[in-house]
Amino acid sequence: MANESIDKLASKLAESVPQGLRSVRDELENNFRSVLQSGLGKLDLVTREEFEVQQAVLARTRDKLEALESRLASMEAAAAPGKKKKQAAKKKAANK
Repeated sequence: MANESIDKLASKLAESVPQGLRSVRDELENNFRSVLQSGLGKLDLVTREEFEVQQAVLARTRDKLEALESRLASMEAAAAPGKKKKQAAKKKAANK
């Protein structure tokens, strides 16, 4: 999260402080800012741009996987009749 966003949020929190605590408003705003930066700093966040790039990479990977699965299925289907003939020939040879 950008520092500007953190500053705005800390300022809004400080503004929501009751009238009796307005004298410590600046101190509270600094504390809010510090807590927000510390808490958000611990999170493993990515930017929207990084997220969208990874989303596009995942979509391309899924498309490639689907194409490979389809290709494999057609290769297996093409190999299946020849495979059955070979298995039948092996059975005949084993029976002799």
